[in-house]
Amino acid sequence: MLKVFADRGGTFTDIVALTNNQVIIDRLLRYPERFLIVSLPNQQWIIVYKLLSENPEQYQDAAIQGIRDIIGFSDNEPIHPEAIEVIKMGTTVATNALLERKGDRVVLIITKGFKDALRIGYQNRPNIFARQIILPTMLYEQVVEINERYDAHGNELIPVDIKQVKKELEVFYNTGIRSCAIVFMHSDRYPNHEQQIAKIAQEIGFTQISVSHQVSPLMKLVSRGDTTVVDAYLTPILRRYVNQVASQLPGVKLMFMKSDGGLVAAEQFQGKDSILSGPAGGIVGAVQTSKRAGFDSVITFDMGGTSTDVAHFKGEYERQLDSEIAGARMRVPVLAINTIAAGGGSVLFFDGSSYRVGPQSAGSNPGPACYRRGGLLTVTDANVMLGKIHPQYFPSIFGIDGNLPLDKDAVIQQFTQLAQDIQAATLNHCTPEEVAAGFIAIAVENMANAIKKISLQRGYDVTQYVLCCFGGAGGQVACLIADTLGIKKIFLHPYAGVLSAYGMGLADVRAIREGGVEQHLTQALIPKLQELMEYLETPARNEIDKLHSEVKIVRKVNLKYEGTNSTLTVNFADNVVLMRQEFEHEHKSRYGFIQLEKTLIVESVSVEVIQKMDTPEEPLIIRTRSLDEAPVSVETVRMFTADRWHDTPVYRREDLQPEDIINGPAIVVEKISIIVVEPNWQVRLTERNHLILQLINK
Repeated sequence: MLKVFADRGGTFTDIVALTNNQVIIDRLLRYPERFLIVSLPNQQWIIVYKLLSENPEQYQDAAIQGIRDIIGFSDNEPIHPEAIEVIKMGTTVATNALLERKGDRVVLIITKGFKDALRIGYQNRPNIFARQIILPTMLYEQVVEINERYDAHGNELIPVDIKQVKKELEVFYNTGIRSCAIVFMHSDRYPNHEQQIAKIAQEIGFTQISVSHQVSPLMKLVSRGDTTVVDAYLTPILRRYVNQVASQLPGVKLMFMKSDGGLVAAEQFQGKDSILSGPAGGIVGAVQTSKRAGFDSVITFDMGGTSTDVAHFKGEYERQLDSEIAGARMRVPVLAINTIAAGGGSVLFFDGSSYRVGPQSAGSNPGPACYRRGGLLTVTDANVMLGKIHPQYFPSIFGIDGNLPLDKDAVIQQFTQLAQDIQAATLNHCTPEEVAAGFIAIAVENMANAIKKISLQRGYDVTQYVLCCFGGAGGQVACLIADTLGIKKIFLHPYAGVLSAYGMGLADVRAIREGGVEQHLTQALIPKLQELMEYLETPARNEIDKLHSEVKIVRKVNLKYEGTNSTLTVNFADNVVLMRQEFEHEHKSRYGFIQLEKTLIVESVSVEVIQKMDTPEEPLIIRTRSLDEAPVSVETVRMFTADRWHDTPVYRREDLQPEDIINGPAIVVEKISIIVVEPNWQVRLTERNHLILQLINK
């Protein structure tokens, strides 16, 4: 039986498969350049495979093709359900549809008088000095205003005119719109009118009906409305993608990663839960592997080709309720991930007075200058120029026929030209390698600032954390990032290059339900909160119970000071004093002060039901060399770092054994990434095959 964990990214689809089938392994061992195979205890193997996400001439869907390649099925041969036990996936399909504004046509149905409420939003000014604010395009195409109204206390002021509603909705249905978002004032508490409209829409034939009291049952019309529109806009696209995958895997159990870091059965996967599906897998992978390595306080650092994702972990996953992604406000729990446009493919340019890195990306086509497709200089090229990436340790998949190594000569030529241009403009003489190092310093600063946002700016002492580095480009800058932040230890997992996919296999099944409260926190309110949480627990359990086994329940309360809008999440306790203490500790840490005289308001509560899954084991490796026998490098190369050239030994990861220690400068090459050990750093391999980089105390 095969278990498949897949992450469909923007450039590559990563697949990690777990099997006990010797026949599959014997066949794949004939292609060592394509598949990485790791033996586990109990006659099991892990298979790591990467392929391009988009390759229309070769295949329709990368994940399905990857499964076919691993099992050895031809394109026309059906995949038998008995061959695969489960598939767990993360996907960027919905994210890309949102970024590119390619979702389904949506009609927004809203209370009369609030037609432009979502367009007006909160009137935030992202750039305070901009004289012309360019608003993001709205996701809905048409608006229907319904003459209905409840007041804030649940009194029906205006009933729904059923005939009028039917007539108006039929008009838009006849124009071809099949998706609707229903958002009424106060419907988070009094959903009767929304239920009436949903029934009418269903009778007319709308195929996607997103109702705000189900999608985001919390107060605040604007963010609740936006979340509902996003759900109506993306769920049909997602449903088509899920059906396309499921149609080729009849009878196979299929699960998807949600933005909150939990898995969900394919048929329950919704647009509102899918925006951070891929990055969430990376966070889960980083956190779970770090815990196995014995680290509890972790900064996760995922550097890919286009962007870098960072997150903070100290004992439990950090989630945020309010977020804005690609111009759309969302009010659903998502993992707190900070993303910046800086990756291996970020374009470098000189604007006449200063160096710039990104946000433009070279993508995979044409890609960086060294990819032999006429691309612009990028962060990857700067590392080639500095001798941190060497063509002989990179797959030879470039050029027209896809069989040539990286083009180092083109990189040197372009950096030489750039150095001359900079000298002409500024009269400062600098060598091509100094120019490349300058660009890397700026990229590192940008990424370090992203980490400061989620740590230092929220009251966490980042120097006490371990930097868990992953993604294709993470190992090249890990030491530089840590130096900038004062972090003294870096953790690199053997599957760091495909950790987002591996994270799908380490994740639990999770179901979260929220309920709005908006009342003063008093001891008298506790029984009401308990009652609400029991009510929320039932649908959450129903989502999971189909999958049997015992579950863990986590209850949280979102608190804020009266008259403020900033909520903090604390654990639910049946003692008000305990919750207040936890809130004040968090508030002091985050904002530097507390307000003892202010009353606390319970904005909302959440219940999370967690079902633990079987996760792949990791083998312990045994040292076969004597302790005083050092690892042997395969060659010595020239690397420019710390303002000068160094003779730098290169080691293959597979040649290292537990307790091997290498002092920087050094380069460790793997099949799926390159790790640069800077001067004043040393790297050690553990018995779990983890690489731990440690700052050497001077």
